[in-house]
Amino acid sequence: MHCQTIVLGAGIVGVSTALHLQARGRQVLLVDRDEPGSGTSHGNAGLIERSSVIPYAFPRQWSALLRYGLNRQPDVRYSLTHLPKVAPWLLSYWRQSAPGQLAKAAADMLPLVQRSVEEHDALIEAAGLQGLVQAKGWIEVYRDAALFEQAKGDLKGLARYGLQYEILEREQLQAREQQLDGGVIGGIHWLDPKTVSNPGGLTRGYAALFVQRGGQFLHGDARSLRQVENGWQLDTRRGSVTADDVVACLGPQSADLYQRLGYRFPLGIKRGYHMHYATRDGAELGHSICDTQGGYVLAPMARGVRLTTGIEFAASDAAANEIQLRRCEALARQLFPALGERLDDKPWLGRRPCLPDMRPVIGPAPLHKHLWFNFGHAHHGLTLGPVSGRLLAELMTGERPFTDPAPYSAARFD
Repeated sequence: MHCQTIVLGAGIVGVSTALHLQARGRQVLLVDRDEPGSGTSHGNAGLIERSSVIPYAFPRQWSALLRYGLNRQPDVRYSLTHLPKVAPWLLSYWRQSAPGQLAKAAADMLPLVQRSVEEHDALIEAAGLQGLVQAKGWIEVYRDAALFEQAKGDLKGLARYGLQYEILEREQLQAREQQLDGGVIGGIHWLDPKTVSNPGGLTRGYAALFVQRGGQFLHGDARSLRQVENGWQLDTRRGSVTADDVVACLGPQSADLYQRLGYRFPLGIKRGYHMHYATRDGAELGHSICDTQGGYVLAPMARGVRLTTGIEFAASDAAANEIQLRRCEALARQLFPALGERLDDKPWLGRRPCLPDMRPVIGPAPLHKHLWFNFGHAHHGLTLGPVSGRLLAELMTGERPFTDPAPYSAARFD
């Protein structure tokens, strides 16, 4: 079997890339060893995060560094045995999080963030997935008055981005989410983002649209990719396939491929967990809620209320560790007393692919013709999947890209 383009990885980034290439007339084969949307795209908080115009940065204050160093915080924890291995990456991340560098990263990421909702909207409508998506935004809540006042002051620095939000004092927050604990001081309701009640289902719906439009999905292992005389060859369960171009959209598994091909990108993994819960006495959570101090999100999902944790630095293949989830669960039960019993047999463990400069890699591979990369979207893979898929498809087909692709170039790590 021969096709024009193989897209490796059927997460939100790979499926979106395949759809955009297909829309531009390319014959595309989508390949994954698992089902579409079953990896990192399945387990996130379900936010199409238009309001995250400032990337998640490494803390710069010494007080915060000392606090995290004790390894007792709910939002970030680390494995002592993994710390020596990840320390150089953390140092690079810390350097890139300096004010000037962070401002540059925010400016570089803004074109992608700005188009994130509209690119999703087009695919949602085409796939008939409106029932999975709500335009209700999300609410970040505060339990500390000083932190709430600081957050309100920080809003002035975001004025140039034109974001829509509402400041909710205690009474307004209680009116909007009556089941929250009365000790919450207030919150900020971000109105631009959309929320997804089944992120994995959304990705699978996009994949179904790809197949409906004539695309083909096969199971195969990206590690079998090899360069041949007329392009690239890959083994699948239905035999070998060849293609003129290959796009690697492998998220946290990207290193399995690019290291074999001679690339040394500084890709780090931020692990995270989720668990679903029932609610007591028919209580409902109307919006996705972020506890800013706890670093977790409670999101109403099709299966129940999903709690997603912050960051865990541990070996990618290490066994799951419930310490962080238990810490967040205890806080969540205080914030949302109606949180009931667990619905999952065990926590879901996901891996966020992150680069220390807080930008993904989108574009051609420097050492190989007809090899393309689209990975490293950190906390915002769901948000940026369709828009980064569009940018890469424009580059591959010679279209004028909607934004300068230079900030996402793989060559920046030479």
